[in-house]
Amino acid sequence: MRLYKLLSFLFLIATLTSCTLTENIYISDNGTGKFSIDMDGSSLMAMAGDQLGDQMGDDLKKNVDSTFTFKQLFEEKKDSIAKLSPEAQKELKKLENFVVNTKMNAEKKVFLMTLSTDFKNVNELQDALQALSTLQKLESNGNPSAPFSGGLGDNNSELSYTYDGKKFTRKAVIDKQKLAAKAKDSSADMSKMIFASSNYIIKYHFPKRIKKVSNPSALFSEDRKSITIQYPFTDYMENPDKLNFEVEFEK
Repeated sequence: MRLYKLLSFLFLIATLTSCTLTENIYISDNGTGKFSIDMDGSSLMAMAGDQLGDQMGDDLKKNVDSTFTFKQLFEEKKDSIAKLSPEAQKELKKLENFVVNTKMNAEKKVFLMTLSTDFKNVNELQDALQALSTLQKLESNGNPSAPFSGGLGDNNSELSYTYDGKKFTRKAVIDKQKLAAKAKDSSADMSKMIFASSNYIIKYHFPKRIKKVSNPSALFSEDRKSITIQYPFTDYMENPDKLNFEVEFEK
């Protein structure tokens, strides 16, 4: 199966069903680390796996266990990408080093997709789902009225991370102009309904013991080096600044 066909189908599952998305960050002593987004859409496979296979053709009835890089995918779609604006191409460039691993089994009712990358400094990370939304727009041919053309992670914000050994921050700054335009989008209510039962979970792992976290809902690991925070996915999509928080570490 062509990479783009596979990825488009996986995005469709993730976009059209309630699923759990988990954002993982692992930071080592020297500041390098690993970032990943895990999407679990197994609930849809449990409810409608057979019907999806019928709709999507014989290729997608087969079990999938696939690993590829976005660099491979971009080579496949290079002509379409060349027609995008410089800003959109820059967004996609952020995904170039991401690896996509997918596991789909209709019989076992499993659908898992992980997007992961290594980083040299957490400050270089951006919102992977925002960049994915640019890729999804290729599928809609830039038509803003196409269903979910805004993309799975298009929450009209700019996300940044900082870490200096003493403090870690996760901060999303909302673009109010984009937010106002989205409020007029007729598909917004449909998206809200679909994502109402989805969750966005943050799991961050640090090389130092945590002194305190600005979010009172944070759960600590036994060694106080990891935190887990769960949000409704509607918060990520509609109020991304609710996911902002700071972590301070013990000396």
